[in-house]
Parts: sequence; structure tokens; C-alpha cells
Amino acid sequence: MSKKTMGIHHITAIVGHPQENVDFYAGVLGLRLVKQTVNFDDPGTYHLYFGNEGGKPGTIITFFPWAGARQGVIGDGQVGVTSYVVPKGAMEFWENRLEKFNVSYTKIERFGEQYLEFDDPHGLHLEIVEREEGEVNTWTFGDVTPDVAIKGFGGATLLSAQPNETAELLEKVMGLELVGKEGDFARYRATADIGNIIDLKLTSIGRGQMGVGTVHHIAWRAIDDQDQLDWQKYVAANGYGVTSVRDRNYFNAIYFREHGEILFEIATDPPGFAHDESQATMGEKLMLPEQYETHREQIKRVLLPFEVRELD
Repeated sequence: MSKKTMGIHHITAIVGHPQENVDFYAGVLGLRLVKQTVNFDDPGTYHLYFGNEGGKPGTIITFFPWAGARQGVIGDGQVGVTSYVVPKGAMEFWENRLEKFNVSYTKIERFGEQYLEFDDPHGLHLEIVEREEGEVNTWTFGDVTPDVAIKGFGGATLLSAQPNETAELLEKVMGLELVGKEGDFARYRATADIGNIIDLKLTSIGRGQMGVGTVHHIAWRAIDDQDQLDWQKYVAANGYGVTSVRDRNYFNAIYFREHGEILFEIATDPPGFAHDESQATMGEKLMLPEQYETHREQIKRVLLPFEVRELD
């Protein structure tokens, strides 16, 4: 048996104050807050999801906001950079927009593509790249309109404590195709049209430390529950300790830590984010899983309030 993931389902990171997080990802980057819920393992912490208008897999970045928590260190065992893809011709808009909001950026080239590199307010490394691939994001927020809006993930750069081991996993287990090497990076491609490009740094930069401004895990796509169970058996058969299936309400999840120390998740595409509220109203109110609904008022007293606001 061999398997191929379509690409990234979502990326989850740790950040600081939720209002600063929402202002940046909705107010500056123009993403839609598609779900506000809580960390199912720690209901005193938000779990905020941002993506395209429909909250499709491959567009979703999620956050655990820990206001006042210790700053992390980006390094081996983590996603080092999260890439966003925008339509061809949109780069000038994003340069101007980052300047408008006093976000410092650097222009770089990698594998023949031009990138804008910048950090979010809490230190997460991000970048923007233009590509033809990927459907238009129809969400409009502030001055961010569909012709320039972020389509979803371009991909991610992985930082591994054992790059050779991670390379073998990406190609032999996850089913990505090695498309080339350039300098200190190897590039891999999955089959989807977004969230499909993974750049693996081939040398160590020193171990990362979890905290604010770091990625907690990267999740890969499974087509459905049966596909996920197949992945669970397949990953275990290849020598990785994999968890039982966890119900995350909007998808089911399994987890394993690969040999380069990066935490991987495999998440199902269904059921998505519109099964407990309408697509038109997604993200407008706090949604809780059934086990926490009776504690709603207690939970709301602990969570820091925020609002989604246009900053233009």
C-alpha cells in the first residue's frame, strides 16, 4: 500500500492577545474568521480559525491565543515559515498594504519565485507568493477584494532536527514529489492546487521552543474518515507512533511526531465549518462542543473579549 496526501489541511500556531491576532489576520491580511471556538483540551483558551470565505481545507490557519505567555523560539521541530498564495499581479497591492500598516517585509527569491517575507505581531514568520494555481477567494474585507485576496496556503517551510529523516517521510510516507533542490532547501509538491508546496531546510538551525510566535503543528488532508483510518494504519506500519482518532467537531484528527520532531496531524476534509452554524454567519459567535456547552458562561468569563473590525 502507498498513499498520497493532497497537501496541507491547516496550520495551528500559538500567539498572544486575541485582539491583536484578529486585527492582523482579518484586518490586515483580509482573511475570514470562520470559527471561534475553544481548545478542546483546554477550554479556557480560544481556538480561532481563519481562512477563505468557505473555510476550505488548504486555507485554514488556526490559533491558540495565550496573552502574556512566554515567547517561543522558532527552530528545528517546527514549521518555520507559513506561505500564503495570492493571484498573479497582486504583489504590488500587498507591498503597499504591508507598508500601510507598518509591517516590515523583505523580498527574496526561492526556486524561481518572488516572495514577500514578514512577521505577524507575535513573531510568526509568514510569506506571500503569487501563483496561478488555486481558486479565487471571494471574501471581501476592508480594501482586500477577491482580485488580490489570499487564496490560501502556498505551503510551508519545515525546520527539522533530522532533515534526511523528514525528507524520507515526506516522499516515501506522505507521498509528496521531490521537485528540486536549491541551496539549503529541497522542494516537495503535493497534488492539491493550494497548500501543496513544502520546502524542507536541509540543515539544522537549533532546536525550537514552543511559545508565542511558533507553529504548534501542521495538518495534512485526508479525504474522509475511511481514508484517515487507512492513513493511521499506514503511518503506524512505517514505524511512527500515531494517536487514536480525535473528534475536533469540524474534522477528525490523528497525530504523530515525525523523526525530525515536527508534530504532524492528518485531518479529514469533512464535515467542515458550516455544520453547526450557517456559512453566512460562520465566525460571528462562540461555538462550543457539546461537552462544554453547559459551562458556556464560565468559559466566557475566562476568555478575553475581541471583535473583528475593519482597519482600513
